[in-house]
Amino acid sequence: MTSDNRPLAVFDLDNTLAATAHRQHFLERRPKDWEGFFAAAPDDPPLEEGVALCLEAAGECEVVYLTGRPERCRRATSEWLAGQGLPEGPVHMRRNRDFRPARVTKVEILRRLAADRTVRVLVDDDPAVCDAAEAAGFRVVRARWAEPSEALREAQEKEGRT
Repeated sequence: MTSDNRPLAVFDLDNTLAATAHRQHFLERRPKDWEGFFAAAPDDPPLEEGVALCLEAAGECEVVYLTGRPERCRRATSEWLAGQGLPEGPVHMRRNRDFRPARVTKVEILRRLAADRTVRVLVDDDPAVCDAAEAAGFRVVRARWAEPSEALREAQEKEGRT
């Protein structure tokens, strides 16, 4: 637990803060190329709407990042966040061999965070994650500013990969 007692604003990364369209092709092949998909993440352009919302939230909240990216992507993810000028904050990532759906893993982490702090909002693009978080009592802002990807949705929901 941190000494900061401000409420938490929790932000997803892929298609919320980072545009992933340039690397979707790795998920559209059979078999999916997960190494290629995650290796291309440092080249994600920022999503202006998500970045602006994150910077605004940082005025009143501690920003926390909650991603389905695997732990092995931590350094590249942290460098990308810093490179965009986003607020520093804890980054919660999927354990490398955890393939449960994002709607399960993310709500589990939200509940853990809420045990010690007020979670003011979750900002995420995944409808299944948003629905599950709302059902668990969390306020959600649905990130609808990136082009939805069926390949990414399937990866999050059915394969537990991001």
